[in-house]
Amino acid sequence: MRIRIGKRAAGVVGIAAAIVLAGATPALAATGTVHTDSGAPLTVRSSPSTGAGSTGTVADGTAVDIDCQTTGESVTGKYGTSNIWDHVPGGYITDTYVYTGSDGRIAPDCTDVPPPPAANCTTSGLNDPNTCAQAVAKAKSRVHTNNDSSYNGWCDRINAQNYGFSASGSETAYVHWTQIPAQYKHAGSTDVPAGGLAFFSNGGSGHTMISIGGGKFLSNDINGAGTYTETTIAQIKSKWGQTYLGWSQPWFKVNH
Repeated sequence: MRIRIGKRAAGVVGIAAAIVLAGATPALAATGTVHTDSGAPLTVRSSPSTGAGSTGTVADGTAVDIDCQTTGESVTGKYGTSNIWDHVPGGYITDTYVYTGSDGRIAPDCTDVPPPPAANCTTSGLNDPNTCAQAVAKAKSRVHTNNDSSYNGWCDRINAQNYGFSASGSETAYVHWTQIPAQYKHAGSTDVPAGGLAFFSNGGSGHTMISIGGGKFLSNDINGAGTYTETTIAQIKSKWGQTYLGWSQPWFKVNH
């Protein structure tokens, strides 16, 4: 059994009781608070493993909603050793750095949680100049197979231009992914609606491209430097060796 530091304090016990009653079935949603040893942020992963791609971070001391839990890589952290991973908005975090008031599970298994309904692309609340449909139409109008230097290596800017901006406001595609608020991200999901932005990691700048629906995307460079052509998530992964992170609504730093 893992020992949760300080869990016996009267105030903490009260919180624990509020989260999960002894002998009761875990609720459909639970909460916890991230506590790391060093005060550094906790990495959110695309799957329950420390080797999985990062989809963002949670700051030390942050309260998180846990919609489900699953078994993954065994990790030793602030609260002992455990193979429990918590699914939070954006991906998975090891339970060993999350104070939940319990040494066991407090949320249903992720396999028992029905998948959310398919999401649609939307610019609601984002103030993008172009709608999702307009961005897709603009992207399709830009398809070319010649080497245009303004497309070579500028994936994040190209997406921003499709939505009516001159630039995204983010330094790289990967940085863009880390800046997007969790409510706009769908980590690991490959069901990307037309207009949705897919993101990849390669240990550096990463990559991003726009969906045109039906599992198809438009991307620069994948079929030749400076080109802008149709592709798939599988091609980006196999040809460039990139790790797929997930997709997001068209949120841009330049507009926030």
